[in-house]
Amino acid sequence: MKSYDVHIYTDGAAKGNPGKGGYGVVMETVVDGKTYKKEFYEGFRLTTNNRMELLAVIVGLEKLKNPNTRVLVVSDSKYVVDSVEKKWVLGWEKKGFADRKNSDLWKRFLIIYRKHKVDFKWIKGHNNHVQNERCDELAVMASMQKQLSVDEFYEKEVSKLL
Repeated sequence: MKSYDVHIYTDGAAKGNPGKGGYGVVMETVVDGKTYKKEFYEGFRLTTNNRMELLAVIVGLEKLKNPNTRVLVVSDSKYVVDSVEKKWVLGWEKKGFADRKNSDLWKRFLIIYRKHKVDFKWIKGHNNHVQNERCDELAVMASMQKQLSVDEFYEKEVSKLL
């Protein structure tokens, strides 16, 4: 069984999809038998669930301080987990992300992903997994804040369609 330096649990949420959204991240590491935990979240005024699921993973990986960290990312997003584990994202990259949604985030993901040793694990959402439930709470809370960030790439793409 592999051992990991850090476990990153992630979730994204969007009300309306597209609509207000947010992500939640719980990072855990064990040092000398003691578990250390950090949480991160952010809300956006207009985004999608898939963007928030992917952004949660990116933010978690970007928070790592040392290169080549052994990481297990635990997500309830088939979109994210399958895209990486089945290597679809590498095929999209070879084709320049042509006609691929969320290309800005996938490019950002690949930069940070390649700096670490990352494995993914898919779990069923809303299934009483403690860290996943906490990530969901953080994502939903973030999406309901009064001050929401702007997902500039997404809003620019949407405005092209209007």
